[in-house]
Amino acid sequence: MPDNNPKKRIAVVTGASREKGIGAAVCRILAAQGTDIFFTHWRSFDSMLPQGIDEEGPARLHQELRELGVRCENFEVDLSTVDAPKRILDQVEMKLGLPSILVNNAAYSTRDGFEVLDAATLDAHYAVNMRGAFLLTVEFARRLSGKSGGRIINLTSGQFVAPMPGELAYVATKGAIEAFTISLSAELAPYGITVNAVDPGATDSGWMTEEIKQEILPRFPMGRIGQPEDAARLIAFLASDEAAWITGQVIHSRGGFQ
Repeated sequence: MPDNNPKKRIAVVTGASREKGIGAAVCRILAAQGTDIFFTHWRSFDSMLPQGIDEEGPARLHQELRELGVRCENFEVDLSTVDAPKRILDQVEMKLGLPSILVNNAAYSTRDGFEVLDAATLDAHYAVNMRGAFLLTVEFARRLSGKSGGRIINLTSGQFVAPMPGELAYVATKGAIEAFTISLSAELAPYGITVNAVDPGATDSGWMTEEIKQEILPRFPMGRIGQPEDAARLIAFLASDEAAWITGQVIHSRGGFQ
């Protein structure tokens, strides 16, 4: 049931399909702080990934969060559908109440490169990474305008730090998120809503093979590979009252990864 307590925080976290993913780590740290959680997932996309599908992951995460003493709901939804943003927020309001935190973590990513990049690949990336995230963000802000303290945190991947060959559609759409973050932050600042982006760098969220880990480990001067909890701690800070003066920033929290 919706909670009418105005001080109770409700967070929407997209793309929390996998127990080891950044989305799940964000849900855990926010829940541990007493924030109610609504997370989305889309297992059909997960089934396309090399690491395969975590079929029971959403159910286990839901139970884990409830055991932390917060309300939790989840929703399986394809963010590439035009009406997904409205459906998500309608579900949140109906089941939990008006959310004040949005973490755009869901992403579509496949390998391409200039020899194979085509319209279908571009469109698939655009539908989730740009249109889905952008429409969810503005719908969230419209519903929250008039109330202070809103937080929007977008996940990006450091497209302006270093090249990512073979992922042209992904970097183009993720790069657009950085531009969107900066401009939207200026529009929403008068409403007390902050908008920031986090680039977590290479993160061991379940997709890395041992070969990949050994290859990139020397690029981390701290001597270890980034973990989902590293990104989650920063996102939780940006969602907090203490981060009320931070907006329009793209924070490269990469552990020195080059």
